[in-house]
Amino acid sequence: MNLSFISKHGGKIATVFEDLGQLRIAVFRDFPYLYEGTLSHEKEYLQTYAAAERGFLFAVYDGLQMVGATTCIPLLNETPEVRLPFEEAGYDLSKIFYFGESILLPAYRGLGLGHRFFDEREAHTRSFGTYTTTCFCAVVREDNHPAQPQNYRPNDAFWLKRGYQKDPSLQSSFEWLDVGDTSPTVKPMVYWKKEL
Repeated sequence: MNLSFISKHGGKIATVFEDLGQLRIAVFRDFPYLYEGTLSHEKEYLQTYAAAERGFLFAVYDGLQMVGATTCIPLLNETPEVRLPFEEAGYDLSKIFYFGESILLPAYRGLGLGHRFFDEREAHTRSFGTYTTTCFCAVVREDNHPAQPQNYRPNDAFWLKRGYQKDPSLQSSFEWLDVGDTSPTVKPMVYWKKEL
């Protein structure tokens, strides 16, 4: 493997929208997201990250192909749907950094890159000296979902090892089209957070 790493901040993230969008579609197509994405929707979604001055992307390439990536952004710069549960719970949003995707193609898992992604995002967050909490959200699928692979292992143990705790009191609902469906459906998303 000829792996190389890049970092992008704010508006510079837009320079890799194509690569990042294609990677998101490929990884999130698998369980538990089952996301039937389009590149045009991806580019629209990613504008939020490019528009944030403190937005951050860290990505890994194998040759010319982006094979893994992770993003983060101040929670204040996130969409209303992401901010809402924290606003309703009375959090100071100016102290929270939101972690977006942390995605790797299957062939590159088990190499320590997932830990590297968290290290890079947490270091970026700490660099400002003003944030006390990091968080992210994950889809909640019912037990025994028909699309769940037999050997499926959720990421919960990895996230717990990284010091994150699930907070069921913080939830959002996002809508997208599942693979094989004809219309989008709403999915519950639960948040995980860590005090820095």
